[in-house]
Amino acid sequence: MKRTHLPLNALRVYDAAARHLSFTRAADELAVTPAAVGQQIRALEDHLGTVLFRRTSKGLELTDEGRAGLDALREGFLKFEESVQAMQAGQASDRYTIAAPREFYAQWLAPRLAAYRLAHPDVRYRLVENEHADFTEANLDLAVRLVDGPGELEGVELAPARRVVVAAPQASEGALNTWIDWPGAPLPEGAQACIEVGNAGQALSSAAAGLGKAILPWLLVEESVTAGKLTVLEGPDEGRRAYWLVAPLPQWRQKKVKALVAFLSA
Repeated sequence: MKRTHLPLNALRVYDAAARHLSFTRAADELAVTPAAVGQQIRALEDHLGTVLFRRTSKGLELTDEGRAGLDALREGFLKFEESVQAMQAGQASDRYTIAAPREFYAQWLAPRLAAYRLAHPDVRYRLVENEHADFTEANLDLAVRLVDGPGELEGVELAPARRVVVAAPQASEGALNTWIDWPGAPLPEGAQACIEVGNAGQALSSAAAGLGKAILPWLLVEESVTAGKLTVLEGPDEGRRAYWLVAPLPQWRQKKVKALVAFLSA
């Protein structure tokens, strides 16, 4: 069924004028001029084909036609408010759905989500492994991606794009002369790979196991280096891709997303 076009702004002005029985006080409430209120009322009367107000010696009065529609109109505005509150329910929620690479979650994100929950005990998380999942289909609030920029999304870079060459402290001479190849880090020209893996997490595990050396994001391996699980052979050097927190603009504007982003990027 085709819906009738509703002049919602004019109806809002009409409601205010009917409550105050004064264009001046209605204008004060709506932060507009009395002339603007009068224009909206005249436009609404033209649209409806009826007179809503009359001026008398006692001031402004509603006509019978104007009075007849008020209860339904105000009930409709209450429904609008309920609808807006329902749509904002996710914004007020303490539940987060986050997509992140598995290795980054284990090495960097999980400890920080735990720290955030210490300060916000009611927070609940749902983790999605595919960081490139569709925000709408997966109902995501936020994603962590290893990219060269946020693209069409809103985003915050968690750290500058830096990369290092790492290997296990106990790696053999043979391992130090061979590479671990993964899609996110092209090897130097002529380099020989001892193993090809599918992602940064597998490259990190392979390097830590002594299979060879790997080029990896500094943010991903920093804690493993500090803990002595990996040794830096080269770098950190400037890289092209960095870990970004990203989300579409509607999610980015949510208070809960702003709070978590501020904590993680502090």
